[in-house]
Amino acid sequence: MSSITKPARPLPPGSLGLPFIGEPPRLLDLEFLMQQYHKYGPVFKTRVLGRNIAVFMGPEANRFVLQTGAHYFSWRDGWPPTFKELLGESLFVQDGAEHKQKRRLIMPAFHRQALHHYLGTMEDIALRYLDRWAQQGSFAWLHENKQFTFEIASTLLTGSAPGADTERLSQQFVTLTGGFISVPLRWPWTPYGKALRARAALLRYIDGAIEHRRAHPTDDALSLLVQTRDEEGHALTNQELQAQTLLLLFAGHETSASMLTSMALALWQNPAAWAKARAEQAALNIQGRLTMEHLKDMPYLEQVLKEVERLYPPVPAGFRGVIETFEFNGYTIPQGWTALYPINVAHRDPAVYSNPEQFDPERFSPQRSESSVPFSLVGFGGGARVCIGYAFAQLEMKVLASHLLRHYTWEIVPGQNLNMIYFPTLFPRDGLKVRFARRPPDQ
Repeated sequence: MSSITKPARPLPPGSLGLPFIGEPPRLLDLEFLMQQYHKYGPVFKTRVLGRNIAVFMGPEANRFVLQTGAHYFSWRDGWPPTFKELLGESLFVQDGAEHKQKRRLIMPAFHRQALHHYLGTMEDIALRYLDRWAQQGSFAWLHENKQFTFEIASTLLTGSAPGADTERLSQQFVTLTGGFISVPLRWPWTPYGKALRARAALLRYIDGAIEHRRAHPTDDALSLLVQTRDEEGHALTNQELQAQTLLLLFAGHETSASMLTSMALALWQNPAAWAKARAEQAALNIQGRLTMEHLKDMPYLEQVLKEVERLYPPVPAGFRGVIETFEFNGYTIPQGWTALYPINVAHRDPAVYSNPEQFDPERFSPQRSESSVPFSLVGFGGGARVCIGYAFAQLEMKVLASHLLRHYTWEIVPGQNLNMIYFPTLFPRDGLKVRFARRPPDQ
């Protein structure tokens, strides 16, 4: 009696291009990706710089990569070696049981109780920056937002003091991130060599902060990370604390700075949404300090932030290594390939979002609820590995936005390049030059 062999499924549609070389690297080109999505559906193949890539597109493909088929993928194998070396052995490149254990140890620093402790510090820093910006009158907002979000992250994560300390650390992070997309040549004068030196300096600073927090614990995130134990009594080692803190500092300011810059641009370009966001803040009649209750009572601002995340996701895509051959949508994805899910494709899917090119916060209202399709909004990931600092980022953005909307106004300086580029997160090419002023009380 002969057995029937199940025929192998074909590879996904698409082209692998020239042998060894592949195709031009167009995987951040939204127009190209949308063409491929309409032509091939939720998966196609390509080869870039000799690397075979399966590109997963749309909400259902996102669900597979981030949730139902997550066991087929490795984070560590998906990202370029430069990312892994510069960010170290952090959550970013950990998989399986190791990732789950380390995530459990880090989560207390981002629980609701911890966020309550962070609110006052976030608002103090926001008020100081807003006052400085009003005095400056004009500036490139991306640079200022990076300094603002880095000061919040470094103050709450490492206990750094405002001023020269923060400015020095912020500059070292600029140097570090410049290494992510550079050729990994280690000579001291190359961008990658400079990034490695900046990383070493940051780790030395973080190590000193860890020792200080062991001796003098406070309510900041690093103190919680130092003290936290899992169910078996395990704590993070000094080396693990260094790597995780470095990752949190990077993730805790780059993405928020990108979104705050995009929000300022989007509101200026959409005066009706700007007016509605202002009206919501005025109706709250906030006197004195912000509270968590105030921040929970800003549904339209939450819709604005979701729409900014949709149209201007700070990170362009997620990468994974394929560690086991599997089938998806009738096609075989072989072990050893790279999987990529471009975030913009799901965010612009006309089957999910009406008029997807339009900035329209109302699409997230309870009446329309366009993002109810699972995994159609994944600017901060999804599934079990959704961004651990998402609530932290939302809190700092809402704090700054509330004060901006109530007390300040701005206009975009004409003649600048507003085209959006990724380097490594999304921002307008000229950094969003603005004229900024305190709003008269009667306006």
